[in-house]
Amino acid sequence: MEEMGLTCEGRLQREKLRLQAAEWFEEGIAQAEIARRLGASRQAVHVWHKKWKNGGTQALRSSGPWGRRPLVSEDEFTQVAEALKQGPAAHGFTGGVWTLARIRRVIKEATGAEYTSPSGVWRLLKRHGWSRQTPTRRAYERDEKAVMTWRSEVWPQVKPQPSTAEQ
Repeated sequence: MEEMGLTCEGRLQREKLRLQAAEWFEEGIAQAEIARRLGASRQAVHVWHKKWKNGGTQALRSSGPWGRRPLVSEDEFTQVAEALKQGPAAHGFTGGVWTLARIRRVIKEATGAEYTSPSGVWRLLKRHGWSRQTPTRRAYERDEKAVMTWRSEVWPQVKPQPSTAEQ
């Protein structure tokens, strides 16, 4: 796990803010003004100031990622990403849709890392900037007339009615 869920670049950016704050602490600039300049909360700047007073500028440097090491390293994720770009069919799946369960299997095959839940797979993807995708176009087989008929005639009949407590 990375510092506050940040990537390496994010940690470096945060460290840069703290080091800038340290320069301003040395100049005697008020904590509230530093918070305003950096777009940080006053509480965060107060914590930084306390660390700076006790340990100097070095105390504000990033200590690197903390917590449990990720199951999949950066290099391994590159392998996973390449495998995912090949598409589901290249890995024996029917249909052109990736699911978290399918991605979990590809991760296991590519890296040996075994995620026990889909949420772990989702966090891994999210941490690397991947997002849930939706089709860019409607299905070729879609029947617009049937969809409109269902929406106007069938849905109003089967639509759940609010309970009396909700009204």
